[in-house]
Amino acid sequence: MDIKKIKAAIECMLFVSGDPVSLKDLSAALAIDQSTLKKIINQLIDDYKDITRGIKIVEINNSYQLCSKTELYEFVEKLLKPKAKIGLSQASLETLSIIAYKQPVTKSVIDSIRGVKSDACIARLLEKDMIKEVGRMDGPGRPILYGTTNTFLRLFGLKNINELPPIKDLF
Repeated sequence: MDIKKIKAAIECMLFVSGDPVSLKDLSAALAIDQSTLKKIINQLIDDYKDITRGIKIVEINNSYQLCSKTELYEFVEKLLKPKAKIGLSQASLETLSIIAYKQPVTKSVIDSIRGVKSDACIARLLEKDMIKEVGRMDGPGRPILYGTTNTFLRLFGLKNINELPPIKDLF
């Protein structure tokens, strides 16, 4: 298969999926080794950086997804007329930050860091698919452990959790 057809097939699969597609799945579908495929995807990512393109490919945890370019949001907004955007409260952002930097983390650890109960914030973040239950801690009551999701990574423009800025750089 020639390079143009491979690129077209990648675009097609990412478009049809809508959700992130793993490098492993793309590799299996195209019958191409992952290192070669990654080089081709990086070429596509560079191709989409052209100012005349309205979409881009983003990498999220070794998976790829087609997304609209953020600088063109105003046009998408006019077309789709989204309902009022409900952002995150300061409390939810605090809770999300703690989970992102401490994951996997229990509710009791979150509560002790914040100094207040975080039940409502955790529920809201779960509802918005920003966090998820990632397991249970061994110990009394086996409390739930929370971690961030791929939605969190995508919304914050991160390829993986290691791209979070060091805490010392935030102050």
